[in-house]
Amino acid sequence: MKKYKILYTILIVVSFSIVLFSSCKEDPPDIPDKGPTAYKFPTPKFFPTDLNIPDDNPTTVEGVKLGRYLFYDGRMSGRTECDSQMSCATCHIQEKGFEVGFNNPDFVDGHPHGIPDAQYPNGKLTPHYPLPLVNLVYNHNGYLWNGLVSENNTMLGLAAYGVPAEEQYHLKNIESLVWMGIVAQHEMNGSIQQTVDMIASIDIYPPMFKDAFGTEEITYDRISKALAQYIRTIISYRTKFHKWLRHEQGVTLEPDEMRGFEWLMSEKADCFHCHGQTALLTTNEFYNNAKDSCFTGPCQDPRDRYGVTKDEMDRGAYKATSLINCELYGPYMHDGRFKTLREVVDFYSDHLVNSPYVDPLMEWIYYGGTHLTELEKDDLIAFLGTLTDHDLLNDPQYSKPADLDTGCN
Repeated sequence: MKKYKILYTILIVVSFSIVLFSSCKEDPPDIPDKGPTAYKFPTPKFFPTDLNIPDDNPTTVEGVKLGRYLFYDGRMSGRTECDSQMSCATCHIQEKGFEVGFNNPDFVDGHPHGIPDAQYPNGKLTPHYPLPLVNLVYNHNGYLWNGLVSENNTMLGLAAYGVPAEEQYHLKNIESLVWMGIVAQHEMNGSIQQTVDMIASIDIYPPMFKDAFGTEEITYDRISKALAQYIRTIISYRTKFHKWLRHEQGVTLEPDEMRGFEWLMSEKADCFHCHGQTALLTTNEFYNNAKDSCFTGPCQDPRDRYGVTKDEMDRGAYKATSLINCELYGPYMHDGRFKTLREVVDFYSDHLVNSPYVDPLMEWIYYGGTHLTELEKDDLIAFLGTLTDHDLLNDPQYSKPADLDTGCN
């Protein structure tokens, strides 16, 4: 009996010691929040590796997710009424290569317009036709048709839009396009604060902002950064041509497509000076491509390249757009003057217009064009058809989120 009492006493002492020791131990340290997850960009062969991503807005999985929701949310206009909702996706449509595309019935003669107001009851038309939001992460030469938004632009705000000269309202990168789109009369035709207040009032967003930026605070700066992150991920590299270029199994160019590629890269068709970069199909530079002869006085377009640089030789110059997905884009050129690719090819073949401002790379200007045969034109158009990225157009990661409900179709 005494033996059991001793064992019982030992058990009590040991148990007490364990409890005492446990109570004296420090609480385990908090596990630090790892923060957003870095987004991994694809690295397709022949594509540039120098990405245009500002240091203050690294691309993250959570930021891209948030940006995708904002890209498709019509309440970015600061309004809930269905006839007054507008988002980036209103004019940059996935199935159209993130451009408006041919004969869009939602717009005037396929031409985009802003949300109507008393001054413009049908909405103010955009000054130029939209550019596609594809492969912008590779562009270091400026955005928009004239390159106004660029890394070298030191302007802040825009008096014409009533936007103050504050650091967040710069004109340097994709982020800048957000505030411009919100306030421009020919786009969302709203106010920045109205948009911020609207997004902040929607239940799904505070947790998403916390995931992307660490707290639930919703500001214009964060909205613009999330949208820019998403747009930078829209990369088109899965066309038939690119797959053939990478020697992917089973991908071949038909004889007419191959001839068209050869024409595009030849002095004969003279396309390669502006579109010969085999991955991007553009230099992202600005050219006067001999469409007109008058560029001053009543003919002057304040939104051409000259409007930015004030260099006389930039009169009538605009960005050379990428040929990727070009069969979807029309109408073509900054002003949409050509309705079909055939019209574009015919112009370069037979209808160049000389002027003192024509770019020197337009080698056939003194002949009025390259004078392609009808067969050569057919071949060139056949090749352009290989530049449509059907994988991108149908990729669900770029589509409207299934659970995003704005109360409108």
